This record gives sequence, C-alpha cells and structure tokens, in this order.
Amino acid sequence: MYVRFQSPEPNRRGVHPGVFGLVNRLGKEGRLSPREERFWREGNAWYEANVTDPSAVDPTVYDRELNPGAAAWFKASASHLIDRVAGYLEILDAHGERCVRVESPDPGRVVYEDDDQVVVVQHEDGPAPDR
Repeated sequence: MYVRFQSPEPNRRGVHPGVFGLVNRLGKEGRLSPREERFWREGNAWYEANVTDPSAVDPTVYDRELNPGAAAWFKASASHLIDRVAGYLEILDAHGERCVRVESPDPGRVVYEDDDQVVVVQHEDGPAPDR
C-alpha cells in the first residue's frame, strides 16, 4: 500500500500538488506565522536529512517529458515519515488549504523506488483505489 497527501484539486498543469509543495508555497509567499515558519523550516530540514531525494539519484525522475505528472508516494511501512506530516496538515488547515490523504495499492508506473517511497507516473485513470 502507498500513501500520498495532496491537494484534491489539480493545478494548472493537471497535477495534484503534494503536502510539502502546498506548505512550501505558503512559506515562499510569506504567509506563515513565525511558529509555522519555524516548523516548516525545521520539518523540511528533517525530511531533507532523512529521506532520499529521488532527483539526486536520478535527475530524470521528475522530467516533465519523460515522466509527466510524476509524484512521490510514501510506502505505508514508512510510518516514521508519514507521522511527521501531521504538522504540515495543521498548517494547511489553519490557512484554509485543503489536503487529502490518498491510499492505493497501485498508484502508477514506478519510475523510482527506495525503502520509504516510490515516484510514479499516474495511470491515465488515476491510482487504483484502496479496496
């Protein structure tokens, strides 16, 4: 099983931005309170130190032509990573930004995989739903 936190609405490119992208946008726009900004910076630093950046392993992973709409999903077994998302969700909620948890046994064609995550190109009809 795989888990992703994302906007329920696609952006102008047709991609559902993930939880980190949504909070990063708020931070870059200067919309976070000092407490939220501290959490955001510390949280991002923790993830950068503890999760492999797929594009550092394979620079083509997020190439828009080779892998259109590529998105990262946590493996359900990566609870040490998933549990830390709660603070990001609190920030989004405080700013009226919607973010949903999506689970799927088959989110798409895998273009990258490690112990904690996969990056997939979504199937044309979307991820297979959790049944």
